[in-house]
Amino acid sequence: MNFLNLTSKAKTFKPKKNAPEGTKQHQLQKYAEATLGSGNLKLAVVLPEGENLDEWLAVNTYDFFNQVNMLYGTITEFCTPQLCPVMSAGSKYEYHWSDGDKYKKPTKLSAPEYVDHLMEWVQQQLDDESIFPSKIGNIVNIFQILFVIIIDADVASRDPFPPNFQILVKNIFKRLFRVYAHIYLSHIQVIEALEEEAHLNTSFKHYIYFVQEFQLIDKRELQPLAELITSLTSQD
Repeated sequence: MNFLNLTSKAKTFKPKKNAPEGTKQHQLQKYAEATLGSGNLKLAVVLPEGENLDEWLAVNTYDFFNQVNMLYGTITEFCTPQLCPVMSAGSKYEYHWSDGDKYKKPTKLSAPEYVDHLMEWVQQQLDDESIFPSKIGNIVNIFQILFVIIIDADVASRDPFPPNFQILVKNIFKRLFRVYAHIYLSHIQVIEALEEEAHLNTSFKHYIYFVQEFQLIDKRELQPLAELITSLTSQD
């Protein structure tokens, strides 16, 4: 999905770079780009036949982080501590920040502070090789394969991702939803004025199909945008 024409005038986090060529991640990125180009978002989220689920989740986590980061970047000058003193999704839903480190207990923050912490928190996980290994699926030679077989045959079948990887991914997607919800319910007029509504809708629709396909987020978490989700997905 191309968001290069989105204009950002304030702080955003650096987009994650494409996976190195020769890796399975790079192949999956290219596959995802090709299926997205077909315009069929339902097809674009389906796990490619024969591929590893964790690798597919990792590639798409990078992608959605970049999408949400850039979309929020278009409205940051209108999302200030004065205008958005609380991170919310409309008048019924309020989100408090906790990360188990600096904020051990849920803490009320302004929307821009909350999003800054959220993006930094996601980026730290994406940069952590023990969670999101960057060299999965590297092409290896026959000598490396023989070495693995001789030394430790079990190594070949080991998943490079941590056992709790899917739990971590679910938490990332749950929190990214809150940024979508805040944009829609607090800044949709700005998005419309910037003529970026089509980009936002396409990104969010893609996100919804993905989290539904792999059951990454509880339905009650989606409640703030339930009507919009029904409207967007009923068009197919």
